[in-house]
Amino acid sequence: MKKIVLALGGNALGNTPSEQQEAVKITSKSIVDLVEQGNKVLIVHGNGPQVGMIYNAFDEASKINNKIPKLSLALSGAMSQGYIGLHLQQAILNELKNRKMNQKVASIITQTMVNSDDLAFKNPIKPIGTFMTEKDAKKISDLTGAFVGEDSGRGWRIMVPSPKPIFIYEKDIILDLVKKEYIVIAGGGGGIPTLETNSKIKEIDAVIDKDFTASKIAELIDADLFMIVTAEDGIWKNYGKENSYQLVNPSVDEIQSLVDKGEFPEGSMKPKVQAIINFLNSNSDKKNVRKACITSLEKAADALKGNAGTWIKK
Repeated sequence: MKKIVLALGGNALGNTPSEQQEAVKITSKSIVDLVEQGNKVLIVHGNGPQVGMIYNAFDEASKINNKIPKLSLALSGAMSQGYIGLHLQQAILNELKNRKMNQKVASIITQTMVNSDDLAFKNPIKPIGTFMTEKDAKKISDLTGAFVGEDSGRGWRIMVPSPKPIFIYEKDIILDLVKKEYIVIAGGGGGIPTLETNSKIKEIDAVIDKDFTASKIAELIDADLFMIVTAEDGIWKNYGKENSYQLVNPSVDEIQSLVDKGEFPEGSMKPKVQAIINFLNSNSDKKNVRKACITSLEKAADALKGNAGTWIKK
């Protein structure tokens, strides 16, 4: 039995609640496949489209009706954790019932400690919300003061601060549930960014990259495998070019060298490979050989058998 932390992208969950309910039916099959193989699975999902949808909806509603308050980015993230967790939880439970399996599922509203001095607060680069044209994005920026930028050649989006996670406040709860063999959904959207001042904690407006939080959770529970699910089945060198090719079994040092050379896009593959590097380098126990993989959701089960994905070794 392996402890697997599965980082699931928010874009794989659809852009609306109805799209999401359909998408998680497919997602749940791959997750339960891993459980059926005898693994303990913890899921960390993204929320890029969803948190932007909630934040923008309250902003627009407040303009029409002044009795409707604007919602902070942190609280929008908390709401996204709740409804994405609900849909994932229901879909996984239904899939378990279909297979007559008795495992239980729990979603944890997760708070993630960040540092107020993190340079990310001065350099917003985390894309949220829907894709826009450059013209529309700059119009929103002029009207609201929001930072906007191009997202990996796919269109323009709102950009927000993305500080690095330091600690997971719900660590002990997560550890207890994993020990009891629950399928756990935690750290949604990277967790709610939280500052601690004078022994008091308080949420702050930002969006933590879910892959870095997933890496931190994988480290905290001493996971055997950290698996990041993307649209592609692995990491590609020279992605999008005629001479592109998939990396199959690179070392941490090889991947770090590619990061240093600027091989990977800032808002796309770069945080994923950096999160994996962090996880593999955090292991001081030579007896427990940690592994990491980037693959597609459809090929997750095959990847476990070594037949798909990019496996990164220490």
